[in-house]
Amino acid sequence: MKIISGIQPSGKLHIGNYLGAIKNWIKLQNDSENECAFFVADYHSITEEFDPKEKPKEILDLATSLLALGLDPEKSIIFQQSQVPGHADLAWIFDTLVKIPELERMTQFKDKAAAQKENINMGLFGYPVLMAADILIHKADAVPVGEDQTQHLELTRDIARRFNNNFGPTFPEPKSLLTETPRIMSLVDPSKKMSKSGGEKSYIALFDSPEIIKEKIKSAVSDTGGGKDKRIGGDNLLAIFDAFAETKEEKNEYSNYKREHADGKLKYSEFKPRLAELIANHFADFRNRYAELSENPDQVKKILDSGAKKASAIAEKTLREAKQKIGLII
Repeated sequence: MKIISGIQPSGKLHIGNYLGAIKNWIKLQNDSENECAFFVADYHSITEEFDPKEKPKEILDLATSLLALGLDPEKSIIFQQSQVPGHADLAWIFDTLVKIPELERMTQFKDKAAAQKENINMGLFGYPVLMAADILIHKADAVPVGEDQTQHLELTRDIARRFNNNFGPTFPEPKSLLTETPRIMSLVDPSKKMSKSGGEKSYIALFDSPEIIKEKIKSAVSDTGGGKDKRIGGDNLLAIFDAFAETKEEKNEYSNYKREHADGKLKYSEFKPRLAELIANHFADFRNRYAELSENPDQVKKILDSGAKKASAIAEKTLREAKQKIGLII
């Protein structure tokens, strides 16, 4: 099965990014039946405000983080989106197949436009079309996505179907692979998704030291709401524990904590330090591996360059086929 997915270089990775996407990517690449490609979505990242001096650092940092977490260039194609021109070329072709009202209905466009009213640009509007090109140029069979991207994937399927009906069979209609992990919510406002925009205390970065993780978990909202929302903070912390519990003993711990929470007897003075320890231990190897890779950035760049060459070979073949189908090859 051909699989592709990407992530934007826009600052520190947090546990929501990891649990919602990257952890699943590693599992998928380790299945020998899959052909995986994962990319740094730098074109997508410039649809929001950014510092051109910081962007190269963000791209390299994200690539380094992905490798440190376990993405393997021997098992997956790992590349930088903008270094494979076919993505943007195919997006232009797809632009001619998509109607403006279809893009106006996109929930993520509405949300992001509301958040950056002074910068509602064409890239932000056409984001789903470029995403469709990212996927279809590799003729992917499946895409691991979060729930917030399912609307975009449906548009991708529509575009593939539309192109095939108009110009002949060319693209598969990829299916979504939804992660089993529940949405990880903000530590300070568990009614909202975990995000860097919520401030330092709202998320746990993969680079956070055990001490910082302990402090953030200690101050995280637990059972302090009212009515039906009284326990959403505790629910969120338990969901995080469940996501990081891997051994039989840890799963048993989770079951005990969950039962105590349901009975209103969970002792957060004991549970929170244990949760912080669980998270810190999980990323201990990552922190060490990241430090090693950071000392040799040329190695990371070579992996991206090699991945771009492999991805470009696939993209150029698909793009030529698409151009031929629509009559641009003379």
